[in-house]
Amino acid sequence: MCVMSRATEISDNVWLGSTADSGLDPSFPKANNDDYDILVEASDLAQMPSSEALNHVVDVLERTEETQLVEFPSSGSIMPPTWSQAEVDGILEMCRWIYELANPDELLDTDDKRDSDGDSQMASASGTPHRILIHCADGYTETSLLALAYFMFANGLSVHDAWLRLHCEKKRNFFAYPSDVALLLSIQSRIMHESPMQRNPASIREPQWLRRMDGSLPSRILEYMYLGNLGHANNPELLHAMGIRRILSVGEAVSWSNEEKEKWGKENILLVDRVQDNGVDPLTNEFSNCLEFIGI
Repeated sequence: MCVMSRATEISDNVWLGSTADSGLDPSFPKANNDDYDILVEASDLAQMPSSEALNHVVDVLERTEETQLVEFPSSGSIMPPTWSQAEVDGILEMCRWIYELANPDELLDTDDKRDSDGDSQMASASGTPHRILIHCADGYTETSLLALAYFMFANGLSVHDAWLRLHCEKKRNFFAYPSDVALLLSIQSRIMHESPMQRNPASIREPQWLRRMDGSLPSRILEYMYLGNLGHANNPELLHAMGIRRILSVGEAVSWSNEEKEKWGKENILLVDRVQDNGVDPLTNEFSNCLEFIGI
């Protein structure tokens, strides 16, 4: 199985990586030497953790100082239109819980964090920042929903800003589903309102490319090269926002308007339409033109 080679710190004391980074899977050598206090595994089989379970994790961690394990539902597992308020509350509680453990000097004091006596509950009593790894087997798929939600919460970001900044600034490839886009769009105002950054959701200007995005982005395979599908190629505003400036489309032509083609420039678009993705048509005759266009 292919894994992302090394965990990335996406926010203070919070990393995003693979199970190999956690050291839990003996079939993988540990990808780096980081030691984490809490390992949050995103899994198809996981249930939303309860408040009691999260508080118990903190209690055991601070008594024993041993690494604690938490599970969270994977990307694509919370489906519209059937998601419940309890699931939405659980996402926000998880984000707040992670933030408070990672940033104990900036503890949030909200009405949502109360014990049975009405007193404010703190995630960490020690005041020591805890290191947290959000992980899954490939470091790529199951973690995307929680990673994006947390990145939005920790930085007060809109959905479209989180998608771009997690990829372009933090250099993470990730895979989210259309259901994840719909869910996060529906709750982004609440995330931004409850964020420690306290951003105003009313100021959001949604880009046109967001409604045409299926949740996934083209994958960075080299520093200057991306691999994507026809849906990505037919969303030129998204590609431009990612910093992509040239398009090589093999097999099927992009359905761009003349205005979009002129904006990009004919010299920045190469359409190879004499080869179909049918397992029969040879591509070898096109290699020279393609490599020359790429600049190799």
